[in-house]
Amino acid sequence: MTDLSNNPSSSQDADALEDTVWVQEVAFIDSVPRWIAMTFVFAVFIGTWQFVTAFGFVSPIILPTPWETLEDMIFVGKNLLTGGYMLTALWITILEVIYGFALAIAIGFTLGVLVGETAFGEKALMPYLVAIDTMPKVAFAPLFVAWLGFGIESKVALAAFIATFPIVVGTAAGLHAADENARMLFKTMGASRMQALIKMKLPSGLPQIFTGLKIGAVGVMAGAITGEFLGGGKGFGELIRVAASQLNTPRVFSLILYLSLVGLTLYLLVQFAQRKVVFWHKENVGSYDG
Repeated sequence: MTDLSNNPSSSQDADALEDTVWVQEVAFIDSVPRWIAMTFVFAVFIGTWQFVTAFGFVSPIILPTPWETLEDMIFVGKNLLTGGYMLTALWITILEVIYGFALAIAIGFTLGVLVGETAFGEKALMPYLVAIDTMPKVAFAPLFVAWLGFGIESKVALAAFIATFPIVVGTAAGLHAADENARMLFKTMGASRMQALIKMKLPSGLPQIFTGLKIGAVGVMAGAITGEFLGGGKGFGELIRVAASQLNTPRVFSLILYLSLVGLTLYLLVQFAQRKVVFWHKENVGSYDG
């Protein structure tokens, strides 16, 4: 048996091998923990906001100070905790968002399967869906109000209208993402089209489907609030409209921040469902892990 430790040529080969090993260097900014990075960005944002307002670069009527916004957020929070009129308004907006998102999922998933699974859907329906999505959706708000009235129905319809297209695209892309070898295997085994869809295409396409759901979860809030702006209502959107008409900008900012918490909660719920259902898929973009 040859002793490689005393062999000069083998030692040189080992040194050469070590020199050719590629080690990825992680930049310092990428090694910073998420909570530190988020705290730093938040501090810079608040500091810039305070600087702009303190030195009068922007009128306080247009942009309140961070402290004024915080005070109004405390006021709104107390009203919510005591069951005041703002809690009723917030609950109405939450219902609009939930109903709109559920309707968008039902319609978007159905159309997505039709587009992704049939040539008719891809050739005949998808061009019209793309054309509708490119239209300014705010312009449809008066139509929904005219068709469905000033109640919650028109806001739910507009919220679903905005959130549907990303779900359609995500579902269709997921069905197309199935591995070609898996397709051939199912075809060889004599699986029906429905069996291939349920047992192969949908499971493999779940990451793309959930991506569409998360984009829809972000858009559904905008649809509900836009509907309240243009079509009346009794939700948070109406409170924002009234506060803006009274030039009460701290109230506008605080109400918007509370709405952002609602939207973030819906997004995190979808992400939580994705982790439970698509547990084998590792996602980095859009993840809120530490």
